[in-house]
Amino acid sequence: MSPEIVGLSILILGVSLIAGKLVRIHFTVFLKFFLPSSVIAGFILLIVGPEVLGLFAGLVEWLPNFEYGLLNEEIVGVFRILPGLLISVIFAALFLGKEIPGVKDIWMIAGPQVSFGQTVAWGQYVLGLTLGVLILSPFFGANPMAGALIEIAFEGGHGTSSGLAATFEEVGFAEGLDLALGLATVGVVSGVILGVILINWAARRDKANYIEDPGEFDENQLRGVIEEEEREDGGLMTTSSQSIEPLALHFGMLAVAVLIGRGILELLLILENSTWGAAGEVVIVGYLPLFPLAMLGGVILQLFLERYDRFGLVDRKMIKRIQGLALDLLIVAAIASLSLQVIGENIWVFILLAVTGILWNVFAFIILAPRMIPKNWFERGIGDFGQSMGMTAAGLMLIRIADSEGKTKSLEAFGYKQLMFEPFVGGGLMTVLSIPLIYQFGAVSILFFSLIVMLIWMFTGIFYFGRKDADEGGQAEA
Repeated sequence: MSPEIVGLSILILGVSLIAGKLVRIHFTVFLKFFLPSSVIAGFILLIVGPEVLGLFAGLVEWLPNFEYGLLNEEIVGVFRILPGLLISVIFAALFLGKEIPGVKDIWMIAGPQVSFGQTVAWGQYVLGLTLGVLILSPFFGANPMAGALIEIAFEGGHGTSSGLAATFEEVGFAEGLDLALGLATVGVVSGVILGVILINWAARRDKANYIEDPGEFDENQLRGVIEEEEREDGGLMTTSSQSIEPLALHFGMLAVAVLIGRGILELLLILENSTWGAAGEVVIVGYLPLFPLAMLGGVILQLFLERYDRFGLVDRKMIKRIQGLALDLLIVAAIASLSLQVIGENIWVFILLAVTGILWNVFAFIILAPRMIPKNWFERGIGDFGQSMGMTAAGLMLIRIADSEGKTKSLEAFGYKQLMFEPFVGGGLMTVLSIPLIYQFGAVSILFFSLIVMLIWMFTGIFYFGRKDADEGGQAEA
């Protein structure tokens, strides 16, 4: 694969994002449901690629050279590789440039949402693995590891799913990648659509205190265009361009974080190969991808900067711009390289997993969230619902609709929640280790483990935070 092809592939991703934005602006259905431009762009490339146009061209005798549609094999190959690289950048940026508070502060402000988010995530394992053991494996011949795909795809999203490509391959579950990417796409689309439907429902039924009716948004809000007088700086110029371009500096910081993660991964591999993995019977770290350790690298670098960077060189907004770029490119490339053939061959497995995941997330939000976050539960829980469907950005968007003025501090709590959430699930250690753990110890063992953890978090939310907030009326608003 030549450098020219890599460059051309990235340019195509950029053009497709513009096309996706134009579609979002000019077609009412996309305005109404706030579908991200990156998802639309991914579908555009999927349609003009080998899975749709290429398949159709194969049925037409006079189009013999259109096996890959308007693309070619090398470009599609780049699309398949990019997500696995970009996800490390995204995770390295999670906490970089953000002051890391103490565990006690996080627990008191975001504890209810930590409990709710953990309950939903572990519940996805419980329901998915139960479905896999009782139905998918015996009746459809599915790999028992398929039960983990709900959490991997819905909580982890396209990035986590793509990052586990090598893991799926190594444990003999190669079809898991395309199933996970397909589920992640279903999760993002249904999460945004269902989130907006729930917000409209809450506005009509007085289920929320500060909600803003999406039907009252002006045209530019629907189009995702910010009014000129409301536009904010995308990041601070922390260095002079004659010394180093600020964007280059922040990219360099992310590179350092990723390399720290790489170093930790190499040390863990050495440790495993010289201890419990020496006999080759139990291998865990060998299946561990880079991106969760890149997140740890970002935390380590941030703690170092808090102590020694007296100039304040790292700006959080600038980091978020780079992270947002990587996320948009990742989503487009992941959807564009999706194998519809693999999904078609496992269609009933795919449908059952998707329906189970969606129903559980909706049930948890409507039934459990009010009991865990009883004060302003809707505004504070809607972000967790969006994230549980596969995209943190979707959760943030739903929070901005439901609590546009920040009166419930839902955005602050949502951000703090990630510090006690994402290191473990939603792309954290359990997410990336779930497939190797099932491979090593069996689906039933991990099912019972997940059930115990889910019940602990559920009871913590209902009987500790739920009663505390109801009795004292304060913690949820913090």
